[in-house]
Amino acid sequence: MDKAITVYTLIITVGAYIGSIFLNKRVSSPFTHPVFVSTSLIIFVLILSNVHYKDYEGTKDMLSFFLGPATVGIAVPLYQNRSILFRNIIPSFAGVIAGSMVSITATVLMLKGLHLSSELIRSMSLKTITTPMAVEVASIIHGDTILTAVFVVITGMLGAMTGPWIMNKMGIHNPLSRGLALGVQAHGIGTAQAALEGRLQAAIAGVAMGVNGIFVSIMVPIIIPWIIT
Repeated sequence: MDKAITVYTLIITVGAYIGSIFLNKRVSSPFTHPVFVSTSLIIFVLILSNVHYKDYEGTKDMLSFFLGPATVGIAVPLYQNRSILFRNIIPSFAGVIAGSMVSITATVLMLKGLHLSSELIRSMSLKTITTPMAVEVASIIHGDTILTAVFVVITGMLGAMTGPWIMNKMGIHNPLSRGLALGVQAHGIGTAQAALEGRLQAAIAGVAMGVNGIFVSIMVPIIIPWIIT
C-alpha cells in the first residue's frame, strides 16, 4: 500500500510540474511560475484524494535524494564562469552583505512595528536562507522551527515568482545582478530560477545563496536580541 501511494504521489508531482512548465511557457506571468502552480496543484489533488501529508514522505525522500547532485551540479557553471566572478568579487560580496542586512533589518523592524510576538519575529528573520540552515539557527535564537521552515518556503517561492518580473520592470538585465538578487533573496528556489535564465546567473546565485546563508547564520543570533529588546 505504501509503495502504491508513493508511486501515485510521485506521478502526481512529476505530472503537475511538467504541466506547470507547459502552462508557464504559454502564459508568462509571476502567477504561472512552475513552483507556485505545481505546489498548489499537488496540494489540491492530494486533499481531494484524501492523501495525508505523511503519506507523501516516500516521494519527498526520493526527490530529496536528487537534490544533492543537483546542488553539486551548480559547481559546473560556477567553474566555467569563475573568471567573471573573480573580476567582480568585491562588488558581488558587498551586494550579498547589503542584501542580507537590509532583509534582516527591514523584516525585524516591520514586524516589531506591528507589535507581533518575539517568537514570530525571530522565526521570520531567517526567511532568506535555506531551510536546513534556517531551522538550525531558529533553535539557537529560540524561534519556532516549523514557522521558520514555512517562511523560508514562502519567501523562496515569492522571490522566484516575482523577482524576475520586478527586475524586468526596473530594467535590471545584467546577469550578475540578477543572479545575486535571486540567490540572496530566494535561496534555493531562486537559484533554480536563475538557472533557467542562464549558466552565469545560476553560478552567481549559487555563490550568493551560500555566502548569504553563512552571513545570516552568524549575524542573526547577534542582531536579533539587540533589535528586539
